[in-house]
Amino acid sequence: MAIILGIESSCDETSASICIDGEIKSNVIANQDIHAIYGGVVPELASRAHQQNIIPTVDQAIAAAKIHKNAIDAVAFTRGPGLLGSLLVGTSFAKSFALAMNIPLIEVNHMQAHILAHFIENPKPTFPFLCLTVSGGHTQIVLIKDYFEMELLGETLDDAAGEAFDKTAKILNLPYPGGPLIDKHATLGNPKAFQLPEPQIADLNFSFSGLKTAILYLVQKEMKSNPHFLEERMNDLCASVQDRIVSILLNKLKKAAKITGVKNIAIAGGVSANSGLRTSLQEMGEKYHWNVFIPKFEYCTDNAAMISIAGYHKYLTQDFVGQDIAPMARMHVS
Repeated sequence: MAIILGIESSCDETSASICIDGEIKSNVIANQDIHAIYGGVVPELASRAHQQNIIPTVDQAIAAAKIHKNAIDAVAFTRGPGLLGSLLVGTSFAKSFALAMNIPLIEVNHMQAHILAHFIENPKPTFPFLCLTVSGGHTQIVLIKDYFEMELLGETLDDAAGEAFDKTAKILNLPYPGGPLIDKHATLGNPKAFQLPEPQIADLNFSFSGLKTAILYLVQKEMKSNPHFLEERMNDLCASVQDRIVSILLNKLKKAAKITGVKNIAIAGGVSANSGLRTSLQEMGEKYHWNVFIPKFEYCTDNAAMISIAGYHKYLTQDFVGQDIAPMARMHVS
């Protein structure tokens, strides 16, 4: 039996999870509401909140799993990528816990963990599969050949998809976090109400900065002639923005599937909770006869369950690190 404690602290969620023989027994997440008044995550405040939250969060995860801390065989933690101050808290706690309990330490790449969240519950993808990993900080298409054998096929050249959602929300005067609010308004609007540009990039990379600028210019133009434009057309605006972001993502994914010939297609990351993306991917999967894998909502956003499941698979191969390990704000998925 292998019992893994997972620690996630890459941004503004403090999370702890217990995985026993590949089965998630607990997944506790402490959110940080303080960032809402600033319209985005403040790194210094995030790291301070992690310090306050990490011990009670780990205690809750251990209690929910109905085990004693002495039963834990290894501790897995997010090494990066992420906010350095936040990563330092999780890394320091994991190193201290492992040292105190005399158990191995396992580093986990946050972006790989998002992908490996697909192995928490059935149905699980078979290798090889393509994964569109979309979050506030990353937008990537990755070819997964094995648990830790991944090839980056394409990524954003500027803004990430989640960042495009949040920055658009600011333009539309929606509160932070704006992505879920755009999704909510989009369900009530016409996705073809406004024509927004799609970047013409030949390879599998993405770009969202031009789209963000086009949205800004559209709103500024319409507001000049109608000061009530935003409140009157909010649903249509959000639907059009979401439709374009989703089409940019899925057109590249369709291209990657054609190039590689891979039929197993997955999505991961915070933006994979977006209802428009989930629905459109399922429709595209039916059209092209793909085997589509979409994680539960609780495993889309940052969480420690994905860290502990990744740690479990590393534990099986005895892939451990020493106490000299340090967090990294930037890490590649492959």
